[in-house]
Amino acid sequence: MSAVLWLLIALPLGAGAVLALTGPRRNRLVPALGAAVAAVVLGAAIAAAVTRPAASAPLFAGMEAGLAVDGLSAVMVVTVAAVTLAVLVFAAGEFAADENRGRFFGLMLLFAGAMLVTVTATTLPLLLMAWEVMGAASWALIGYRWRRPERAEAADVAFLTTRAADLGLYLAAGAAVAGGVGSLRLDALPNAASPWLHVATAGIVVAALGKSAQLPFSFWLSRAMQGPSPVSALLHSATMVAAGAYLLLRLVPLLDATRWAGPAVAWAGAVTALALGLVGVAQTDLKQLLAASTSAQIGFMVLAAGSGGVAGGTTQLVAHAATKSGLFLAAGAWLTALGTRQLPALRGAARRYRPVGAAFTVGALTLAGLPPLSLWAAKDEVLAAARTGGTALYAVGLAAAAVAAVYSVKAVRYVTRPLPETSQARYDTEQRGTRRVARTASAPLFALTLAAAVLGVLALPGPASWLKRLVGARGEPSPAPWELGLSAGVAFAVAGLAWRCASGPVPVPRAAAGAAHGWLYLERAARTVVARPVLGLARTLAAFDDRVVDGAVRRTARGGLATARLARRLDDGVVDGAVRAVAASLRRLGRWARRPQTGLLHQYYAQAAVGFLVLVLIVLLVR
Repeated sequence: MSAVLWLLIALPLGAGAVLALTGPRRNRLVPALGAAVAAVVLGAAIAAAVTRPAASAPLFAGMEAGLAVDGLSAVMVVTVAAVTLAVLVFAAGEFAADENRGRFFGLMLLFAGAMLVTVTATTLPLLLMAWEVMGAASWALIGYRWRRPERAEAADVAFLTTRAADLGLYLAAGAAVAGGVGSLRLDALPNAASPWLHVATAGIVVAALGKSAQLPFSFWLSRAMQGPSPVSALLHSATMVAAGAYLLLRLVPLLDATRWAGPAVAWAGAVTALALGLVGVAQTDLKQLLAASTSAQIGFMVLAAGSGGVAGGTTQLVAHAATKSGLFLAAGAWLTALGTRQLPALRGAARRYRPVGAAFTVGALTLAGLPPLSLWAAKDEVLAAARTGGTALYAVGLAAAAVAAVYSVKAVRYVTRPLPETSQARYDTEQRGTRRVARTASAPLFALTLAAAVLGVLALPGPASWLKRLVGARGEPSPAPWELGLSAGVAFAVAGLAWRCASGPVPVPRAAAGAAHGWLYLERAARTVVARPVLGLARTLAAFDDRVVDGAVRRTARGGLATARLARRLDDGVVDGAVRAVAASLRRLGRWARRPQTGLLHQYYAQAAVGFLVLVLIVLLVR
């Protein structure tokens, strides 16, 4: 049965690579091909979830590249494949004829394939490879319309932020090897020796929080909203941001082994759910509201992982994937039709495009946590696990659930109000709208909306027990009846209050409202605390390199040239001069030696007489 597993990951990766390289020449065929591949992948995912295949291949000495579908990954592969299919069907009608659909659909399939490898990987090296492909594909998808500089910059910010956090996985891998886990199997990481166990855990926690846009990394998700709406629907519902939460749910035994990691992760998720929920309330851009709500809703999954609630976190993940992908697709349909995503300009949009409006309303009410819709039951499963960590953790989670009702009802209130006569003047703020919704939008919207509404059955006693057995979490707590009643009462009360107050301004301090609207100034803080010091250090090192290192090289070169010139002068003036002097002396001696050679016999006799006289004088003087 490993053939099913190889098909599950090889098909989207291979087909995605081929489509990405086709270019715009096959634009008319690409959407159908992409949707067909996604449909086959969904079939393979269902088959893999039923048969639970496993496969492995040698990677390095002492370690393998392992893949397996167990209970948790069975849920994930079906969720990822189903959302991918829905998003690609929707995207078929979202692009102009001159856009490169091959690159878009190819990158989407590559991204989905990388996510499928991530959720089925049993060893850290393979997970790391898929993690990297996911990051690279997300960068290309967010900056898909790269000719607008702000979109390319947004892709860079998202990539660099998540990439910085991803370094934690490399730290974890090195620490695991140092701690004696040479195989780097995920299930063996809790056996690492101390203190490497704590280092590996810290690295994985940082990587997961960064990928899932949890505090303090949340701001990259705001920038990622520059990407096309289908990208947001896939990356920010069942895949990229969910990958970090999935990793923490997968590695709950590792969090438990360190004792400190579980509470730290739980509080990180709870605080993110509350703080980013308040950020969502302050947004006037629909996609920004949905982005903030994504960070907040992922916070519940992270809270579940830190509290040991694997089944609750899984239920939240699946329900949120269906809900949020549907909401992003509805926002994308309005953006295409009306050319705007500003909530004041979208007033009456649900009345103008009723099928999209109905899907959006159901999805938003699900996001609000209203019973009996799915996220109400899912949040109670999470909060039941959080209550084991203390009353304070439960209270923060409940407060975050109440805030979710506020931003969800706010969005519904805007889009369902009567359509004003001056609405046309507010359209086309982002792009020129088509004033119509694509025919391919209805089917995926309704399918996702139906799933968002009914997936709460996973929290009912029977299905909940089945899910806990499936993911190996039989002993997890279930919400008590009073908890279900309390959360339902809070959700209805807050939703009603938010509906009444939505028509008027809320008395909030200007500074607090500005901070919430600006995503808590997290990007500004990151630029101040990280980017500017790093760039300053880089400039300092560059100046040191130019002035000191390169300066020393240049001075050495100049010294070498000066020495060479001096050596040349010495060679020309002294050595060559000496040679020339010797030559001149020899020439003079030669001339002197030639002078007596006149050829006259009487001069030779005179020279002999003089020579004989000199010899006699020498003999007499020596004696």
